[in-house]
Amino acid sequence: MEALIRGLRSSRKGEKVDYSIKIQELQKQLTMFREEAEKLQDDRDKFLSLALEAYQQCLVIGGKYDLRVVFRLVSLWFSLSSRQSVVKAMLSTVKEVQSFKFIPLVYQIASRLSSPRNSQGSNSFQKMSIDHPYHTIFQLLALANGDRIKDKQRSRNSFVVDMDKKQAAEDLLHELYSHHGRVIQQMRQMVEIYIRLAELETKKEDTNKKVALPRDVRSIRQLELVPVVTASVPIDPSCNYVEGSFTYFKGLTESIIVMNGINAPKLVECFGSDGHRYRQLAKSGNDDLRQDAVMEQFFGLVNTFLENHRDTRKRKLRIHTYKVVPFTPSAGVLEWVNGTIPLGEYLLGSNRNGGAHLRYGAGDWRFSQCREYMANEKDKRNAFIKVCDNFRPVMHYFFLEKFLQPADWFERRLAYTRSVAASSMVGYIVGLGDRHSMNILIDQATAEVVHIDLGVAFEQGLMLKTPERVPFRLTRDVIDGMGITGVEGVFRRCCEETLSVMRTNKEALLTIIEVFIHDPLYKWALSPLKALQRQEETDDDLSSSLESPNYADEGNKDAARAKLRVKQKLDGYEEGELRSVQGQVQQLIQDAIDIDRLCQMFPGWGAWL
Repeated sequence: MEALIRGLRSSRKGEKVDYSIKIQELQKQLTMFREEAEKLQDDRDKFLSLALEAYQQCLVIGGKYDLRVVFRLVSLWFSLSSRQSVVKAMLSTVKEVQSFKFIPLVYQIASRLSSPRNSQGSNSFQKMSIDHPYHTIFQLLALANGDRIKDKQRSRNSFVVDMDKKQAAEDLLHELYSHHGRVIQQMRQMVEIYIRLAELETKKEDTNKKVALPRDVRSIRQLELVPVVTASVPIDPSCNYVEGSFTYFKGLTESIIVMNGINAPKLVECFGSDGHRYRQLAKSGNDDLRQDAVMEQFFGLVNTFLENHRDTRKRKLRIHTYKVVPFTPSAGVLEWVNGTIPLGEYLLGSNRNGGAHLRYGAGDWRFSQCREYMANEKDKRNAFIKVCDNFRPVMHYFFLEKFLQPADWFERRLAYTRSVAASSMVGYIVGLGDRHSMNILIDQATAEVVHIDLGVAFEQGLMLKTPERVPFRLTRDVIDGMGITGVEGVFRRCCEETLSVMRTNKEALLTIIEVFIHDPLYKWALSPLKALQRQEETDDDLSSSLESPNYADEGNKDAARAKLRVKQKLDGYEEGELRSVQGQVQQLIQDAIDIDRLCQMFPGWGAWL
């Protein structure tokens, strides 16, 4: 159009008529297109208004579809928050709907808090905080501590710090004092204790030893209004959290154990009012625990879908979860999973030169020999085959050692196989990476596997220095624990059942993923330097260097790509082809055990293990 107008101005008299006719035709078409676009927008607004109203009514009237509906509703709210009609509809929904129905999204709603206090998340979160203080105030305290990063970590861009949200959280806490003043006061007291323990400086020689608690921490009295932070507090729809409705904090034991690791996490024992001791890990370091908390939240939601399906419920398919509670961007508390041992520790021992492979692999190469050979050889495929010939799998001995009765042995091996199948499929959908043998625990009582250190998600493993090209860990030792049938039979069938449930609930899962990856506090994307350090830490426990200074500003710009890839997986697309559930599982198993992929893995990952 602009070119025609310029041509009209510079044209001769005879050409001006032609230009004028063409311009008039285009103007008519443009007017028609605008009218059509306005009509489409009006229709879209009507459907949006109708959808918001219907979702609200669904939440008000019944509870059958609460989980799906609340995620869809919140997704619309977050993606269209600039529209006044959506904001008004949400304000109406917050007033009408019982606040406990929004608890599953407490992290995401909290992350939308901003100053001034009339932000989109503030009203809903205020109502939730008044009604359910034990499910919300810890999140507010974490936001209020949003700028509390240890001095030696301040130069890093590892953490998302938003001063607006910090101020909004402090303002909201101040308003909540009139409702829950004593609760907030006691919670602050407990949070400070845990932050102090997490950041407590220790000597290298203290590793794996008991260290006495500081005197002022030891003298802490019971906090009868504060639940044990890693214990579950049941949601009460009536909002009546009376004494005895939860296990409260009664103090800590007199000493802690300094665990092995870059940041020396502390193993703490907490006394609960129910008489039990709760083991917890107070952790402070370069990894943002909010990411682990969000991933555990996702696993919990997947468990709900698996529990609601007859076939997966019958097979007891689920992801073993644990509680993660962040208190600052760099410090928080994790639930200690009792009775577990890292897979790598059982197989190789704590120093990677012992374990089951030393006990049962007489004449085999040591892990360090295998690793050195893989690192130095140029022909990776032949090197991998040779390593495998000299390093036999021994995982089946775990069941012979731990479960002496044949019935127990069979039952636990079955539980192990089912657990590996479910966690493999769920991990694949969310693109969970960095699954080396020390990031997978095995429960010594139930034989279920537990995945820890969930900071590499949404296929960020491809961004590591040595890209991870397998969909999940299905190495020879993992398969050896499944018995004579290996990946056939139970494992394959459970993979198909788990993937089938996830594909059936595709829309709900995509909504959940969308809410997660657009969370402004959930920095799931790895910076190039952080990707490099991941494999250095796995390899040599090296401490992290400075982050790339510009990368933090990029935020979640790849969120759309990440969601698209998750959608492709849930649709069944593998390598550009649409697959059935069975076909997709077959492709994934094939990729996971493919020698050409495994031989290219980072040596510290231990693809031959």
